[in-house]
This record gives sequence, structure tokens and C-alpha cells, in this order.
Amino acid sequence: MTSLCVLGAGSWGTAMALLTARNGHKTLLWGRNPEHVKSLQLTNRNDRYLPAIQLPDSLQYTSDLISCVKGQEIILVAVPSHAFRTTLESIKPHLDPTTRIAWVTKGLDPNSGQLLHKTVYEILSENTPVAVVSGPTFAMEVAKNLPTAITIASPSNEFSSLLSSIIHNQRFRVYTSDDIVGVQLGGAIKNVLAIATGAADGLGFGANSRAAIVTRGMAELIRLGQALGGKQETLMGLAGLGDIVLTCTDNQSRNRRLGIGLGKGRPINEIIEEIGQEVEGISAARELHLLAIKHKIEMPIAEQVYKVLYENVSPTTAVQNLLVREQKKEQFE
Repeated sequence: MTSLCVLGAGSWGTAMALLTARNGHKTLLWGRNPEHVKSLQLTNRNDRYLPAIQLPDSLQYTSDLISCVKGQEIILVAVPSHAFRTTLESIKPHLDPTTRIAWVTKGLDPNSGQLLHKTVYEILSENTPVAVVSGPTFAMEVAKNLPTAITIASPSNEFSSLLSSIIHNQRFRVYTSDDIVGVQLGGAIKNVLAIATGAADGLGFGANSRAAIVTRGMAELIRLGQALGGKQETLMGLAGLGDIVLTCTDNQSRNRRLGIGLGKGRPINEIIEEIGQEVEGISAARELHLLAIKHKIEMPIAEQVYKVLYENVSPTTAVQNLLVREQKKEQFE
């Protein structure tokens, strides 16, 4: 039995803590809001993020970040990307030298636009064992024990195998990879593409437009992924294509719901308030836009999402901007 803590008591952090506890591992779930944590302790339920799901009696909860991370073999970070850096900075003085860091956070570091493993190396050490868990997953379906498959990527085969053994079960299949770049990029760009497909559906453009955005969005992911050292087979797998299909086609996706609202002409603040949870694609759109400029990568769909979110371009105009682009041969490079 392995001991681990999960940082972040939102929907995905709670689902992962439930999964590891269900698999028989000693799991401690940290939440930053003491009142929320107290509710978890009293009810063994997280009705704010996973309503009607009963959590295992073995799962433990705390709002004390320092006591949570001390002595842990593995720390699984499940905070939003904007809190990833500050969370690592807070726990750094209290980690054992052998502690391994994994995360289910999807996105880029908003301070630097870099991939999150570089943030870990920058704050902790380049010798820190790291792993990212990503793929086509909705927290509620994991909590309901519905069949799911994901990818764990790590430079360390030993760590990816260990983490796989902790979370794998008959309903949760794990594949391993050493492509930590490709797996992280898939998790970042899929949120931006989900906003795009949602906006197209909100405008009433239908299934043809949605399929075109998904396919050409994959071309953008492959171009950027290869420029940053990711592998095309990773981008075509669960953490790339799989996650894109999931978030672009199902309304459980918060990013897709944001796009639908924008397509219907609703104010962005009103949509975000209604969703009531983090919408990672908003910051990811800005960070991907800057990455594309830095590496001189053509990413027209991501660019138009950025303009809708940050330059007040209407979704209708954004679609028109895509349609009037110069005709060219279809390619994925």
C-alpha cells in the first residue's frame, strides 16, 4: 500500500483521491477552504463538485497544507494551472528529498507560458521525479466508476509504473509514456478547441463545423507539439486526440459550455459565474497564442479563440476570419 496526498478538493482532485482510496491506498485530500473540508469530513461527500457521490470511508481530508505533504511518498497536484506555481512554492520547504510529484492539472504556467514539468524543475529540482496524468476524462464519470482510459507520462519508467499500479483497476485503464511534452500539450490545447467547437455550436453551425474544428485543431496541436519536442503518436493518442474528442463533443466540458454561451452572445462573466468552476481554456488560449508567436507556428483556430476572449472579436467574425483564409493543401505539418 502506497501513501499519497492529493492537493485540490475540486471535482478532479476529489475523483482522483476517491480512485486511489478505492484501490486501497492511504490517501489524504487537501482543500484550501476549511469550511469545505469540514463538510467533507462530516459527510464523506463533495456535493459542490461531485453531487450525490459517496466517498470512501478510508479517504482522509485536511485543510493544513504543510501536514498534508510532510512524509508523503507521492504528491498528486490537482489545483488549477494558475495556482500550480504558488502551490509548489508553498510546499517546497516541507518536502522529503525522495518525494515524487505528479499532477492532473491541464494547462500551461500562466506566469511563463511554459509546460508544468519545467515549473516543477524550476521551483524544486531537475532531479525531482515527475509525472503527468492526462487523457479523456470527466471527473464525474471516474467517480461513478465508469470505464476510463488515461496516459501517465514521465521521464522515469519506474515512477510511471508505480503511479500506474496505484490508479489502475478494472474500470480505469492506464497507459504509460515517456513523452511528457506531448501529453501536457494535448491537455492544454483541447480546452481551447472545446471553446471553439462550443462557439460554433452556439452559433448553430452544426456537426460539419464541429468536425472541421476538431480535425484542423489536431493539425495545430501536431505542429506545435513537434516544434516543442512532442511525439506525433502521443498527440494522436488518448492525451491528444482522445481528450480533444471528449471535450469538443460533450457538454460536461466547462470549456465547451463557455463556447456555447459565447456563440449565443452571452457575456463571458455571466457564463463563468453560471459554470461555477475553473475554465482552463481562458488562460490556455493566451498562453498558446504566445507560444505560437514565439515558435512561429501557424495556429489559426487557437488565434481566433484568443481574439474572441481577449480582443472582443465576435464569434461570428472569428469564424469568418477562418473561412476567408487563403486556400491551401491540407497538411498536418
